[in-house]
Amino acid sequence: MDASQLAQVEALCETLYTGSTSAKSDSGGPISRQDAQARLLSLQSSADYIPQCQYILDHSTSHYARLVASNSLTELITTHWNNFTVPQRIDIRNYVLGYLANQGPGLQDFVVISLIKLVCRITKLGWFDDPTHRELTDDVTKFLQATIDHCILGLKILNQLVDELNIPTTGRTLTQHRKTSVSFRDVCLFKVFQLGLTTLKQLQSRAISAEPKQEAILGEQALSLTVRCLNFDFIGTNPDESTEDVGTIQAPTAWRTFLQDGGTLELLFDFYANTEPPRSSKAMEAIILLCSIRRSLFPSDKDRAIFLGRVMSGIRELLSKQTGLQHQDNYHQFCRLLGRLKANYQLSELVKAEGYLEWLDLAASFTIQSIQNWQYSTNSIHYLLALWGRLVSAVPYVRPETGAQGHVQALEKQVLGVVEAYIESMLGSVETVLRSDGALDDPLDDDGSLKEQLDRLPNICRFQYAPVATMIIAKFDPLLTQYQELMRHVGSGSTESAPPDVAQRLAIVEGQLTWLTYMVGTIVGGHSWSGAQMGDGEEAIDASLSRRALQLAQGVDYRLTSSNGAGRSDPKLELAILFYFQNFRRVYMFMWDQVSGSGTVGTSVVSMMASKLDSTPSTKQKVYQRMFEHLGMGDHTAVANLIVTKIGNNLKYWPEEQEIVAKTLELLLDMAGGYSSSKLLLTLETVRFLARHHTEDHFPFLSNPQNSRHRTTFHAILARLLLSPSGEEKLGLTLEQFVDPILNTMGHLESFSPTDLRNEAARRPLIGVFRDLRGIAASLHNRRTYGMLFDVMQPQHMPLFSRVADAWWDQPDVIISLLRFMQEFCHNKANRVNFDQSSPNGILLFRATSDVVCAFGRRILASPAPTDTTDIYKRRYKGIGLALNVLNSALGGNYVCFGVFALYNDPALDNALDVALKLALNIPLDDVIAYPKLSKSFYGLIELLFRNHKATVLSMETGVFMQLMTAVHEGLQTSDATISSLCANTIDHLATFYFENASRDKPEMRNLNKHLAAQPNLFSSLTATLFNLLLFGAPQNFWAVMRPMLSLMLASESSFTAYKDHLMSTQSPENQALLNDAFSKLVHDVNRSLDSANRDRFTQRLTAFRVASRAFLTL
Repeated sequence: MDASQLAQVEALCETLYTGSTSAKSDSGGPISRQDAQARLLSLQSSADYIPQCQYILDHSTSHYARLVASNSLTELITTHWNNFTVPQRIDIRNYVLGYLANQGPGLQDFVVISLIKLVCRITKLGWFDDPTHRELTDDVTKFLQATIDHCILGLKILNQLVDELNIPTTGRTLTQHRKTSVSFRDVCLFKVFQLGLTTLKQLQSRAISAEPKQEAILGEQALSLTVRCLNFDFIGTNPDESTEDVGTIQAPTAWRTFLQDGGTLELLFDFYANTEPPRSSKAMEAIILLCSIRRSLFPSDKDRAIFLGRVMSGIRELLSKQTGLQHQDNYHQFCRLLGRLKANYQLSELVKAEGYLEWLDLAASFTIQSIQNWQYSTNSIHYLLALWGRLVSAVPYVRPETGAQGHVQALEKQVLGVVEAYIESMLGSVETVLRSDGALDDPLDDDGSLKEQLDRLPNICRFQYAPVATMIIAKFDPLLTQYQELMRHVGSGSTESAPPDVAQRLAIVEGQLTWLTYMVGTIVGGHSWSGAQMGDGEEAIDASLSRRALQLAQGVDYRLTSSNGAGRSDPKLELAILFYFQNFRRVYMFMWDQVSGSGTVGTSVVSMMASKLDSTPSTKQKVYQRMFEHLGMGDHTAVANLIVTKIGNNLKYWPEEQEIVAKTLELLLDMAGGYSSSKLLLTLETVRFLARHHTEDHFPFLSNPQNSRHRTTFHAILARLLLSPSGEEKLGLTLEQFVDPILNTMGHLESFSPTDLRNEAARRPLIGVFRDLRGIAASLHNRRTYGMLFDVMQPQHMPLFSRVADAWWDQPDVIISLLRFMQEFCHNKANRVNFDQSSPNGILLFRATSDVVCAFGRRILASPAPTDTTDIYKRRYKGIGLALNVLNSALGGNYVCFGVFALYNDPALDNALDVALKLALNIPLDDVIAYPKLSKSFYGLIELLFRNHKATVLSMETGVFMQLMTAVHEGLQTSDATISSLCANTIDHLATFYFENASRDKPEMRNLNKHLAAQPNLFSSLTATLFNLLLFGAPQNFWAVMRPMLSLMLASESSFTAYKDHLMSTQSPENQALLNDAFSKLVHDVNRSLDSANRDRFTQRLTAFRVASRAFLTL
């Protein structure tokens, strides 16, 4: 590279990162960012570009050019690692370290980080090559002893080094990663940790004289290093970093002196107290990790207790002085610390710690203060609630006389204070948010935080259940009375039509009732049916709280129905009531059949004998019955009827509120899915009404286009209930009667002429019919029920489907609803599509499927591809992908004897395959790969054709056949394991067929030989690709590509030999000997057969071959 080429690279970098037009193309015009990126990426294409990258680093003054050179070096080193000798690797490492030492302080941060990443990557990959790589920590110590800027650089290197050795690198196996990681842990990590702590001590004692800005950076880097070291994956458990809570820190025993030393904890607390975020929050994070150290690290329980005492002492001091808690980051981390403390220490240890009661008092005051200031702490409250939840859960396992005197009573008192503050604050938040006029976010709108808080409430509230319930009832009853008065005042009008002061008061009361309903729902849902916690009267308190929630639901429902939908409450209140219903259903609607004594007609002899032996009700049954007795609103059937009536009214009067419709249907689906609750539903008059009147006239939500997907769910639920054991008998309805309204609509549509069928007035009815039918079809899980629907549809209504496909092919909403129904209807799940041996139904079903696919496909093929590619997936490819899926379901369903079609000259199969192939090949291959759903249906079709319809595939023209094989070749190399697996199976089908039939004179073989004569390198190119993927591809795909290798080698041994010779020629003489040995072991004792034992043996050899070869192969 010379100066002019360097200038060109710098101009391209400026264009890429700043958008400047300084870089010019060969024609003199400006270069776009995409072109600049493509040209610069060529630096990463070959190891030959390493000198050019070094030249850029040495001579360029552009920071962006240095960044590109550094990133390119990292990529080249990673990809072509085996191309370098050990001395070359050390030379590159030393060059970059020297460059950082000389130029580092003057470079931009992003360049420094990139260069550090390069050094650390070389260190990781070469860890076992030479001791020099394992001495990086010693080299970095020289940075720490030089200038302040070099010290900062050194800490950045150590931070990146810990990250690099802790996180797996793409392309390396987990075994390789853990081997390096464990060695680093044993050799260097402790020293790195000590360097971080030493720097912190020097900063604390002012041994490092630096400017305030430099001091802040040093402190931040040293604290980050400490946190990274403690967060290291010591034992290879790969903790999930997305979780909020850290697990136990499995630090090695050698770290004991430092971790157990009170000075370490004191140092971190001192840094927290005397610095600002992000340093203070990092210090708190380090304290959290120290508190999570494994129990066995401490020599004795006494040492652990001393350590816990120091932690609690530090927390008490921070709480009493409120140190640093005015900062959001500090506050959040401190809440995490409190939540974490009980997770790692048992309550029996906490109560023995000095100052436990003072700590408890301060923690309660802090929690109450945090809850009262909910505007600033929404995302942190759940940590504090988690602390109290864990404390109260452990009380039964600690003797009252253990530790501080009266600790149980103290905890009871503090918990009541916390719960009272939570209830008061959340109720108060409603008015605060309302009066803020949009300035404050409503906590009820933050689903994530709300769920976190509600998940933790049951444990806390049930600890002192009676007084907590009294608190809630004391709030609930007056609000319920006020709400009833306000509803009488408003009458049958809507809230918006009420006077402003009444509307505002109503909004506040509804908001407060929403909070109370959520609280009651989560507390009742926390009822435990375990033997230890049953029979202590908690069900009576559950009943008392539930009575209020159910009365509220009745009141809201009465207002809604009496005003014919005008008097709606706040949607949030409706969602809270549904939340309560879900929890009540889960806890108290699973024993209906046991308590009521209802059983199926065919009760078994065993169950009858068991019932005689055990005629007395169980403890669970007694609790269940007492709950409904105390509830005072009728038995379980009456309560269930109330819930289902509310569900029906929600669907009737909330058609525009998608969230309410979705949650309502989710509740109904869960009730229909439960064994006991579904049997209970079948006895309810409301469910009978739903099953008989599932039309838009009774339920307007069905007519809202935005709810079209909910139509499917609604009908799936009703069909599930109807088709359950004795469902038709109990509902007094047959499947034919149930689908009658849908069939009437279809009959009406069938009478339309093609022009009228395409009329806009037919759009909504068509979408509704297909959505409804899809829901019903989804609930058919056996041969009997599927046959019932099929008999209703065939032969009268099937022809409508192909007519609709022909008329509405260009309207995504209609055609997609049709194709989704057809996909569900053709899908042979649980072997449900299983007709009698003499039945023609399988063939008739395939004919109907073929007609739909052909009608849609021919229309699409006849229309020119759109020039405007915006939203092309929705307008064109989505329909094609679904059509291919429909055909895939039919072809792979095993309910059609496809040989019959050719035997009786029925063109249905040939037409369907012809149209499907034309559709598939009509899409540019780049687009197929770009859209995952489309590519799965595309490659699924090809795999099915090569598996079951080879005659059709092989009879195609050579050009078309090779187009398919090109697509398979490309799909094989995608990163999606599903697609590469489909492509590998396709190749296996072809190679197996060729191997097993090579000596036979069959039409299929003659066609295949013709294709191979036109494209003689087909097998050799597939062999080369498969071996390249095996040896150099991503680890997650190599299992998929191994299946066709044996069949391909047996089909074309010359291809295997040619690849072997080619690969040998690219390697050094010493590598050639190793490679030849690996190949010999691969084929040793492998027979010329494709039986499963031989395949399994060869697969094992391939795995060993891959591991052995990757250790020395160079690209």
